[in-house]
Amino acid sequence: MRVLLTNDDGIAAPGLQNLRRALVALGGLEVVTIAPDSNRSATARSITTRSPLSVDEITFEDGNVGYATNGTPVDCVRFAELGLAGPRPDLIVSGINHGANLGDDITYSGTVAAALEGIVLGIPAFAFSQQATGNGMAYGGARFDFDYSADFAARLVERVRTQEMPEATLINVNFPGMEVTGVEVTTLGKRIYNDELRLLDEADENGRKRYEIYGWKPGYEEAEGTDLSAVAAGRVAVTPIHFDLTGHGELERLRGWGLEEMLGTSAPTA
Repeated sequence: MRVLLTNDDGIAAPGLQNLRRALVALGGLEVVTIAPDSNRSATARSITTRSPLSVDEITFEDGNVGYATNGTPVDCVRFAELGLAGPRPDLIVSGINHGANLGDDITYSGTVAAALEGIVLGIPAFAFSQQATGNGMAYGGARFDFDYSADFAARLVERVRTQEMPEATLINVNFPGMEVTGVEVTTLGKRIYNDELRLLDEADENGRKRYEIYGWKPGYEEAEGTDLSAVAAGRVAVTPIHFDLTGHGELERLRGWGLEEMLGTSAPTA
């Protein structure tokens, strides 16, 4: 099985490297690493369309080779799908991200975006993220123990050799940064973003005002069965996510709006 390993923290990030070593140690996997050359956190599903992409071949300390690009996590998946490192991968593995990707956070996450691109291309995918040690439910922090999470992630990847992945669905896994109390299959929870519009004291070099608008201590709705509640309780959250954003329940309502009548007589016709 060919596995593409990527992330949004950069190819040298400890989370990716711990997971890469754990996957290689499984044996029987062909692990191909294509990742950004530096941090691309919160780039979501952005792609590079207006400039060429550069790629450097990197030799890791164990002698295996990877590819570092100045592109985004989604670009990395496209590189693999288009043959940069050989045949198309059978599985996308994104992470382990430095920081959790829970609830509404997944829409901003480059880690989850790479896995979503796998689903778009018809390739099964995992996204793995880990909370910082002792940092509660906030985003920041720099202390991570990736040993247990890399081991769990590798075991989960090994499981798909015998278990069929859900169709058109990625599996988003979040590890707590505290004592682990178990594993829970969850739904996505609801973040509460405590952002503020904060004017900074100093203007930039052109005299323009500068602001901060994003806070670093978000909360969440405490609802049983969600990924946010599970991780807050010390459980590994395993969440199936699909890409179909259609509001199927609203289709008939919109069909009753008389949309044809809105075209009027000015619309071009054949």
